[in-house]
Amino acid sequence: MANHKSSLKRIRSNEAKRLRNRYQHKTTRSMVRKLRDTHEKVAATDLYKKVSSALDKLAKRNVIHKNKASNLKSKLAKLVNKIAA
Repeated sequence: MANHKSSLKRIRSNEAKRLRNRYQHKTTRSMVRKLRDTHEKVAATDLYKKVSSALDKLAKRNVIHKNKASNLKSKLAKLVNKIAA
């Protein structure tokens, strides 16, 4: 167990950040799943904007890798365009 005051604080802050990251990651994954199940053009385009923004935020905060976010956005964009056509 940690002995220093600063290391105890670091443990507390790391746990809080871990829980926040986990919540945001899980929420974004649920949004991606919901987008993949959508078959309506208008709903899909609206949801794509939200999902894209959420993925960018996760990548910016290093919850997921920036290339993973980019790949997901690309695949979802293709899916939305296919629905629209």
